[in-house]
Amino acid sequence: MGMIRKILDFLYAAAGVLAAVCLIAILSLIVVQMIARWTGEVFPGAPNYAGYAMAAASFLAFANTLNRGAHIRVSILLNAVAPGPKRLLEIWCFGLAAAIAWYFTYYAYWFVHWSWKFNEISQGQDAIHLWIPQSVMVIGGGLLALALTDNLIHVLIKGKHRMIRDSVEGHGE
Repeated sequence: MGMIRKILDFLYAAAGVLAAVCLIAILSLIVVQMIARWTGEVFPGAPNYAGYAMAAASFLAFANTLNRGAHIRVSILLNAVAPGPKRLLEIWCFGLAAAIAWYFTYYAYWFVHWSWKFNEISQGQDAIHLWIPQSVMVIGGGLLALALTDNLIHVLIKGKHRMIRDSVEGHGE
């Protein structure tokens, strides 16, 4: 089990790093496009690539963000109930969220599959095959579904989730 835990934690962290790289790519694309405009050059497809990078950053960050406790949760209710009902609520929340994430990932896969099968090309200046940027949606959705399922199993077995608080608030008080 320890090896699986290390692999999962590595996948979540690697996806977070890739999301950060996508944010740097967005910044780079915007700066290069600004310089191109100032010099009278044209950088075709830059807005489209920035959009693809934004979508990739969002989807790749989901699993890492969940495990860092940065997703929005209704903790007021969870903190107000006794440990027994709290555990049941967390099982229900993680179970429902995991089912929705797996459902999304399944249909996102078929969306990408049909884009590939029909050879869909973007209508922008970049003329890229759409299945390429759409694939990140499947990867990010799958990692989120996996992270939610991982937390669900952890709640079922150990009684608590694996999410950690990564905030600076409250330190030193």
